[in-house]
Order: sequence, then structure tokens, then C-alpha cells
Amino acid sequence: MGKTFFISTAIPYVNAKPHLGFALELVQADIIARYRRLQGDDVFFLTGTDENALKNVLAAEQEGISTEELVTRNAEMFKSLKKTLDLSWDDFVRTTEPRHRAGAQKFWLVAKKDIYKKSYRGLYCVGCEEFKTSKDLVNEHCPEHPNAPIEDIEEENYFFRLTNYQKTLEELIESDRLRVVPETRKNEVLSFIREGLQDFSISRSRERAKNWGILVPGDETQIQYVWFDALTNYITALGYAENSDRFRRFWEGGSSITHLIGKGVLRFHAIYWPAMLLSAGLKLPTQIVVHGYLTVGGQKISKSLGNVIDPFEVVEKYGTDALRYWLARDVNPFEDGDFTWEKFAERYEADLANGIGNFVSRVLTLAERLNGTRIDFEKDVDPMLAGAVARAQEAMTAKLAGYRFHEALAAIWELIGAGDRYVNEKKPWAVPDKKVLFSLVTVVDNVAALLLPFLPGTSEKITKQIAWSDHTITVSRGPALFPRISS
Repeated sequence: MGKTFFISTAIPYVNAKPHLGFALELVQADIIARYRRLQGDDVFFLTGTDENALKNVLAAEQEGISTEELVTRNAEMFKSLKKTLDLSWDDFVRTTEPRHRAGAQKFWLVAKKDIYKKSYRGLYCVGCEEFKTSKDLVNEHCPEHPNAPIEDIEEENYFFRLTNYQKTLEELIESDRLRVVPETRKNEVLSFIREGLQDFSISRSRERAKNWGILVPGDETQIQYVWFDALTNYITALGYAENSDRFRRFWEGGSSITHLIGKGVLRFHAIYWPAMLLSAGLKLPTQIVVHGYLTVGGQKISKSLGNVIDPFEVVEKYGTDALRYWLARDVNPFEDGDFTWEKFAERYEADLANGIGNFVSRVLTLAERLNGTRIDFEKDVDPMLAGAVARAQEAMTAKLAGYRFHEALAAIWELIGAGDRYVNEKKPWAVPDKKVLFSLVTVVDNVAALLLPFLPGTSEKITKQIAWSDHTITVSRGPALFPRISS
């Protein structure tokens, strides 16, 4: 078997329905997973849901239902994104599952040398599920959750000796043995480490956790801090509890381990999680790839602002691949992206309906009209188009190696543009030419192949319209790939 490639998303809380921000992360991870499979890697793509958070308990109380009922119902909505967004994940882990509970408790015991108990007083943000220092706050509120109260809490908790790993973490990240992408996020992590790490709380009293979560082994008065248990999902889903073949293959013996995360959880993944793995004597991730936030009309997505965009609604109106395209093309993966319905509609019309949709229809219609449904093979593709295909292939390989999805798609659309210009220049409707038709259909076929990681449904639709045999290509034109949609 080939090299292994493990990729995961962060796992979201299930206190609310999925929104477009998490769809962004899922689609980015799916593009990487599909591309690596095409490269021959043995890929394992993991996602899931974080169900042990206090905010899930509070959301259930607001609805007047049990926490178990809420997390089960909402987890199913997250699972349904697989079909809605045409995702290819290999496993979906819920942190309320027995396999996760067993793995999280095993991990606690293995890392026990770095765990101790003490009394602590601190400022706690329920939104982040994290203790804050006064310098983290803006006007006495968490900048990430300005409408959530900050609680002043004093209790006895277990702590993890993060201070034991200060020097090691700095060396790992500085040397890129633990790679943080992009460089700006690497510098952010190094800056935080160099300020001096502090041991962090990894449990809550059972009372304050409202009796929801994973118990601390050997102490039934304490529940594991949600972030401590949630981070272990990357290995518990692989079978860490029983040291399964899958865990040994994709983690301990794996060729590459990638976490794709949002910038808001960088500290947990680039500092806490590697330190936890070092404590447990386990392999570290190869790289942590960090994307920005998705805003709506320039504002952070927020239920209180009423600007939450439902990915199911977007797909219902425009289709799966239209949303996948927008998320990959319009959002710089390392910066914040901004969604508006107007921008989405403009991109749909320009790039999908008038762009690829028009080009594919134009070429296949010409092929049918001028040559019947069969086109004889020609010895070579016109060098003008052969060069354009080669450039698109090279650009896609280079851009995806750097996770620059928007630039990879731009290169594919350059190829579509080259094909359109070729049609206008050669005017095959006026002067039928077998080599011109063969060259154009070959470009369409290559566009389909290049699109496979990004727009798998569209790629398949195009491929089904072009059948290759020993000496001919058979064309069977289908319906519009991206029909025009009234506003």
C-alpha cells in the first residue's frame, strides 16, 4: 500500500445547527482528501462533533429537552452534511460514543505523570469553554463571545503541566518539525510560547459541568475539561483505546498527519495538543493548517445578529458544487472571507453558468452539430491548447501543495478561458476541422479531471458526456451544468 495521509477537521459544538463557517472547513478538508487519494495515498479523513461542552447542556435547558436528546438530534444534522456537500470523510466521531470515552480515559491515565490537582480561581468564558486572563478580555468581555458572561470561578481542578514542554514546543515549531501553516500563524504560536506557558486546568467539578461529560479516572467528583477530552478524538476515532491496527497505521506509523482548523482554536491544537501527545509518548501531527473566519456582510456570524447562513439553504437554491466552488474560490484559505448573497450570485453567474457551463455546452454542441456524436482520434492536440492544459496541471499541483485552493481553481478557469478563446479564433462552425474539435473535447475532458477534488459532481457529469474508445470519442451532451437562477 502507498503512503498514508490522515486529515481531520476540528470538531464543532452541537449547541446549534451547522453554519457556513464549518462548511468551509469541511470542504477544504475534502478537497485535500480527494486530491491525496488521486495521488495514490491511503487517506483517512476524519470529522465529528464535540458533545461534552457545557454550552450544549445550556442549549438543551433552553429548549426544555435532555442534553442527550439535543446532541443526538444536532449531530445528525452535522452528519447529513456529508450528502449535502458531497463529502468523502471516512469516519465521523461523536465524543459521547463509548470508543471516545474509553480512549479519553486511557489517555488521561497515560499522561498522568503531568497531571496534578490544585485549587484555582479564574475568569471563565462559557462560549470558548476556556479560562481567560484579564489581558484576554476587552471591556471585561471575551472578544470572541462579547455577549456571553464571564464567570469568576474558584474550585479545585486537575491541571496539566504545560510548563514541562515550553522549550520542546518552541523548538518543534521553530524548526517546522511541527509545521504550522501559514507562517503568520506559526509566528503567532511562537510569540505565545515565548511569553511563557502556564499549566492549564483540565477538569471541572461534576456540579459545574452539570454532570455532563467524561469522568476523570479515579475521581468521580471531576469531569474532564471539554477541550482536553475533545482533542483526543483524533486518536480515539482511530481506535487508540484498543491500540487498533487502524490507529497504528494512520497515527503511530502514519506518513503524514494534518489537522485543518480555524484560527480561533489554534492555541489548543498547536500548543496544548502537541504537549499532551508528548506527555503520552505518542506521535505528533505533521502539520496544522489554519484557515480564517467566514463573515457575513463584514460581520462575524452570530445568532444574535440573525446573520447565520444555512449551508442547506444555499445548496437547495444553487446546488452542492456551486457552494463548494464559492467556498474554495472566493475565500483565501488563510484569511477571513466574507459571504453575501449578492457576491455568491455574481460568482455563480460569471464563473459557473457563463464560465464552465457555457464552455462545456458550447464545445459539446459544436462536436455534435459538426461531426455527429463521434470524433475520430487525432495524433496530437493543438499545441496551443496542449500548453494551456500542461500549465493548468502544473499550477494545480503547486497550489494544492500549499493549500491555496482559490489559486488552483483560478488556474483551471484560465484553461477554460484559453478554450473559449480558441473557439472564437478557430470558428469551427464556419470551417469544420477535426483536429480543432478533438483538441477542444480533450480540453473539456482535462477540465473535468482537474475539477474532481473541487467539484466532484460536476466532474462526473462532464466525464459521462465524453466516452473514449480505441479510435473515437463519443459525445452525448447532457443538461446545463449550472442553470441560470433568477434572483
